[in-house]
Amino acid sequence: MTKKRLWITRRLSDATLERAARDYEVVINHDDTPGTAEDIIAASAEFDAIIPCHSEHFSADVVAQLDPRLKIVANHSVGVDHCDLPALAARGITITNTPDVLSDATAELAMLLMLGAARHAVAGDRLVRTGGWDSWSPAFMVGKQVTGARVGIIGMGRVGRAFAAKARGFDMDVHYYNRSELSADLAQGATYHETVESLLGVADFLSLHCPATPETTNLMNTERFAMLPAGAVVVNTARGALIDEDSLMAALDRGHVAAAGLDCFKVEPGGNPALSSYDNVFMLPHIGSATRTTRDAMGFRALDNLDAFFAGQTPQDQL
Repeated sequence: MTKKRLWITRRLSDATLERAARDYEVVINHDDTPGTAEDIIAASAEFDAIIPCHSEHFSADVVAQLDPRLKIVANHSVGVDHCDLPALAARGITITNTPDVLSDATAELAMLLMLGAARHAVAGDRLVRTGGWDSWSPAFMVGKQVTGARVGIIGMGRVGRAFAAKARGFDMDVHYYNRSELSADLAQGATYHETVESLLGVADFLSLHCPATPETTNLMNTERFAMLPAGAVVVNTARGALIDEDSLMAALDRGHVAAAGLDCFKVEPGGNPALSSYDNVFMLPHIGSATRTTRDAMGFRALDNLDAFFAGQTPQDQL
C-alpha cells in the first residue's frame, strides 16, 4: 500500500520523526525554520498531510490558495490561533491539535514564572553573576510570598486545572474565571467568578490560561490591571495577545503590579525589548511545553490523529 506523503514543518522529537518515517513518506524541514505562506501553498500540492507548529500560519488568504490534495493539518500544538478554522473547514480540510499532553509541562513553567517573579529571580541572579552582591540586611530583596496567597486563574481548561493543582501544593486560595462554571470534581474547591472583573479583585497572583481569540485580545489592559490588588503578580504562559504590553509596563511603573512572569509576547520570536529594562519581569522564550516527555507526547498525538484520519476514522482531536 502506498504511504501517504507528510510534510513536517519543524524539527520534532527524534521519537516522533522515527515513527513518522515508519508509517508515512515524510519530508522534514531539517533547517528548522518557520514555513512561509509560499512554502505551505507549494506543499499542499505535494503532500496529503502537514504537521505544522504555531510558527506556520494558515490565514484565510493562504487557505484559499491550497491545493485540493491536502486533506489534513495535524497541528503540533494545542493553540490553533495560527489557523483560520472556518476557512480550512470550508475547504474540507480536517484540523487537529494536541490537547492534554502538555498541560503539566506548561503548568510547571507557570509556577516557575510565578515564583521567579515574586522572589526577584531576575535581579537576584544578575546581582550574583555580576559580583554586585556585597551586603545583606533584613530589608534586602524582600519579595511576595506565594504560600497561602490568593491566585486567580483565567481559563480553567486542562492547563489551568493543572496549574491550580500545583498552586494547591503551596496552599494557595484558588479562584477562577471560565466561560462556564466547572463541576465540583473538576473545580476541586476553587471559587468560581462569573466575570473577569470579579476575579481580578481577589487575584494577588494572576495566571492566564485562556486561548487567544478576538474576544481575549488585550484581555489585560489599563482598566483591568487597575482592578488587581496593589502589588499583584501577573503570569502569562498562554498567548502574548492576551496582554497589552504597554499597559503592563505602565502598571509596573506605577508599582500597582509588583512583577510579571511571561513566557509569551505580542511579537514572537524576539519578545518586547522594552520589557528587558524591568528587573521585576521574569521572561522566558515561549518554552512552556519544552520537555522531552511532552515533545514526544505531542508528536505522537499528532501522528495518532493522522493515523485515525487515514484509517477512515474521526481523529480524537478533530476541531
